Amino acid sequence: MTTFAELGLDQDLVDALAAQGIEKPFPIQELTIPDALDGRDVCGKAKTGSGKTLAFGVPMIMALPDPADIDHGPAGLALCPTRELAIQVAEVLEPLAKVKGHTITAVYGGEKIEKQIKSIEDGTGIIVATPGRLIDLLQRGDVKLDEVAMVAVDEADRMADMGFLPQVEWVLRHVNEGHQTLLFSATLDGSVGALVDRYQTDPVTKEVVSETVTVEQMHHRFLRVHEMDKAKVAGAIVANGNRTLIFSNTKRAADRLARDLEKLDVRAEPIHGDLPQRAREKALKRFADGTLQALVASDVAARGLDIDEIDTVVHWDPAPDHKTYLHRSGRTARAGTDGVAVTLLEWNEEMAVKLLQRRLGLEDHPIVDMFSNDERLEDLIGWDPRDD
Repeated sequence: MTTFAELGLDQDLVDALAAQGIEKPFPIQELTIPDALDGRDVCGKAKTGSGKTLAFGVPMIMALPDPADIDHGPAGLALCPTRELAIQVAEVLEPLAKVKGHTITAVYGGEKIEKQIKSIEDGTGIIVATPGRLIDLLQRGDVKLDEVAMVAVDEADRMADMGFLPQVEWVLRHVNEGHQTLLFSATLDGSVGALVDRYQTDPVTKEVVSETVTVEQMHHRFLRVHEMDKAKVAGAIVANGNRTLIFSNTKRAADRLARDLEKLDVRAEPIHGDLPQRAREKALKRFADGTLQALVASDVAARGLDIDEIDTVVHWDPAPDHKTYLHRSGRTARAGTDGVAVTLLEWNEEMAVKLLQRRLGLEDHPIVDMFSNDERLEDLIGWDPRDD
């Protein structure tokens, strides 16, 4: 077993990781940390939840100069596609940076900019930022990047999906020359590949070969429901599960469903881009600790979330295509655990769902009429409609 010490980490960081119960590096960490510590540009290919935060965070922390030698900072910069991911990355790195006498500042929209500016002015070693808010601060003159020695671009493929790559490139063009660049992405083709070509110098590419989400990894249920009974069906599914993530196609639908579930005594809250950042953070925390039974999310808001032990994914609105279906459904059935993906459809959505099933290779899964008082909702994993 390779240890963090063998990868070249300072002993104080090894001890800090061990204090958190982290003693064995993930494959992406084992593959990329030594090259990053050697000063190489690194291009890492690995999916969400593979341990990329420490893969770029630990080398960045070790590359930081003495706090007294930073004039106005930062010396390290990490770019993330979403506010939630920026917060998560900052929380992971904060205790490790503290060991070296540094602080981490998370910079993202939806939070008072004055608070973030003060944290930067007080002196910060690393800024973890979403591109839009960072550009605001740069244009205001509240952040300078001339001391940055290392930049990490996290979830570059999601940056591309969300249309953020032009902003990422704008930031990279404003970092001083000669910095080290680490880039992590689940895919390295297309616009992400162009980003690598333009902004990395002779990068070493490392890949964690892992299976993509497949339909075989989870159970699938397609339930035809009546519009007036649909929320009750969703409530019954949530009530009989442990932790349920529900996807809606619109923010308004997410709000409405969360209210309807609360009326059914189901603890649920929405999460989408129109909500204040603190409300989103609170909902995520309550969902992660089990206070909430269900989180009703838009696709964009769910990007970058890494929440364990989701046993049920509900497609309140049928997924518009098979890739979206797999991305949503892949939040369950992780690490060999059982999970079920449930699609709720009304009568006028049947043809679209059948087309989706063909693209997924799930034509043998019947569409079943379902009402909220049906006993089969008590065990959607144990009940297989193909056996009826």
